[in-house]
Amino acid sequence: MPDLNRRIVLMGGCAVTLATMGLAGCVPSEAPFAGAGGPQFLPVPASGRRTAVLSEDMYGPIDDEPFPVPAVDVSRIDPIFLRAEVDYASAEPPGTVIVDPDNKHLYHMLEGGRAVRYGIGVGREGFGWSGTATIREKREWPDWYPPKEMIQRQPEIRRQLTDLEGGLGMPGGPRNPLGARAMYLWQNNKDTLYRIHGTFEPQTIGKNVSSGCIRMINQDAIDLYSRTEPGTKVMVLA
Repeated sequence: MPDLNRRIVLMGGCAVTLATMGLAGCVPSEAPFAGAGGPQFLPVPASGRRTAVLSEDMYGPIDDEPFPVPAVDVSRIDPIFLRAEVDYASAEPPGTVIVDPDNKHLYHMLEGGRAVRYGIGVGREGFGWSGTATIREKREWPDWYPPKEMIQRQPEIRRQLTDLEGGLGMPGGPRNPLGARAMYLWQNNKDTLYRIHGTFEPQTIGKNVSSGCIRMINQDAIDLYSRTEPGTKVMVLA
């Protein structure tokens, strides 16, 4: 199993760009969503099988959670980053999660050479990583514990933190940078400090925005969470 590139771990795990923390935001895509009311289809690929972009209804509000998940304005997100079922050739078995940081996509492998594709936000320049890991834990509305190195680099974060059971952190909720779900990536019985997690900043999907973690629209993170179990293999492409 290849080792993860650990350069960002030494610098502090997941970073955030929450406006509430006064940190830098990202300019959202202005590409409109091509229609609504049922599946939308991208051009037919060489395989002849269509890429079905599911209805924008899947990005509607979710009110049966401990905290409300607001609807996503999909008109501000490039359709290529909306959840879709696509052809994806891979030798990996169904259930595997494959992350393509360059193209800002995450794939959950299905049967028959198909996959559910999600748009993601990935690490900024110098904060990327690649390798193979395993989902060790899954948490709904997780608490966030920024590493000491991050607090040293961004002392303004400290005023957003409180003493929690696990140490200085931020409780789960709508202001938490891990969003509605988090899947914790481990390797060789060690926490890599990387997560696949939700975000309340959907405009950052498709961008290099984090300190190495893989962020998803909350609705997508909830969907992927329901499809995975502890022990799921995660491959991050170089």
